[in-house]
Amino acid sequence: MGKQNYTDSSFMGASTKQGYNIANKSREIVRSLIRDKIKGLTEEEKSIVERIVHSTADPEYADITKISPDFVNESINAVKNKKNILTDINMVKAGINKYDGNVICYISDKKAIKIAKDEQITRAAAAVRIAYEKGFNGILVVGNAPTALFEAINLVENEGMEISSIIGVPVGFVGAAESKETLKNTSIPYIITEGPKGGTPVAVAAANSIIGLAKKID
Repeated sequence: MGKQNYTDSSFMGASTKQGYNIANKSREIVRSLIRDKIKGLTEEEKSIVERIVHSTADPEYADITKISPDFVNESINAVKNKKNILTDINMVKAGINKYDGNVICYISDKKAIKIAKDEQITRAAAAVRIAYEKGFNGILVVGNAPTALFEAINLVENEGMEISSIIGVPVGFVGAAESKETLKNTSIPYIITEGPKGGTPVAVAAANSIIGLAKKID
């Protein structure tokens, strides 16, 4: 993958002169705060972490964000091939933009609601199961529900679900850290945030960063 120029401010969605000025200043601040923490990362990985830190205003994400060596390439290839992006909740879906493929979420699907009720599992887990049944093949983005992450891992390892990569950043004190550690110990390309931190802003930032990176590569 060729080295890219990441000095522009499109990573923050800026589209006007004032927006570019704000974005450039924000990027300077972010880089000054985390420069030493991301020295060992590739340019693409740095770009993702910078966007996460900017989106959360929390430099600690530079310490707790972990990226598997194959995550960037697998994710960019999936985006360039317009594979579907599956999200755990609709809020994450709403935040992913400028994607030429489909961003899908089944958490409000009637079948997901029924499965959740019948099997006493979360709707987020049921939604991942529906995606598998529909032949999903693409990027999974989990920002809130560790049960969705656990279900996806189970389906990949035991049922052959095809997932190009996972943005696994569920937030919370029950199951979130454990689900991310479980993902870390699989062969699935991943980005995670260790511990309880994560959430919609982190998931959206990582997804939009990958989409942006894919568009920069011929």
